Amino acid sequence: MRALPVRIDAVLVQALIAAALSFAHLHDLALAAGQDGWKAWAYPISVDLLLVAAWRRLRSGGAKAAGWCWFLIALTASLGANVATAGLLDLGDVPDWLRILVAGWPAVAFLGGTLLAHGATADARTGEHKAAPAPDVAEEPIPVAELPAAESTSAPTSTPPVPPALVNLARKIADEHRARTGTPIDTSTLRARLGVPLPLAEAISTHLT
Repeated sequence: MRALPVRIDAVLVQALIAAALSFAHLHDLALAAGQDGWKAWAYPISVDLLLVAAWRRLRSGGAKAAGWCWFLIALTASLGANVATAGLLDLGDVPDWLRILVAGWPAVAFLGGTLLAHGATADARTGEHKAAPAPDVAEEPIPVAELPAAESTSAPTSTPPVPPALVNLARKIADEHRARTGTPIDTSTLRARLGVPLPLAEAISTHLT
């Protein structure tokens, strides 16, 4: 029977051990402060979830001040429980101020988690509404920059000579206009798209038929 390959990440294992120890310290502190039963287990969960929500806000790149604020609050609660249960506090005789802090923590965690979650959603939607639509490139006139200076001057009343490059460009514009509208391009539209004088546009039109 072939064994499945298992890759153990040392950093992940260390993080799991640290999280388990912090979870146990928060549970013990809540239990000592009079929060027995399932409530003692809910306290460490609320602290860890607030840490995760604050970290996600910091990674998202928006409203970092709020993310750092709630991250430090949750980190202080976790570190405080670790220090308090390290023998510096008599868990059999917890002071009243600590009982007040433990009793008020659920409201603080709920407020922080709600602001972090809904604040990130509002920022993302605002960024979507501010996105500008893409311009319609097909409707913009195409300047003729390739024409020599001698050919851009005013043409005589007779049919002016048309450069082959300009005829090819006009043919592409005419094909695009027919594909988009289903009708042949007229001289006025061709003149506006090319930016050339009317006699030259009429001369180009004769090469398109």
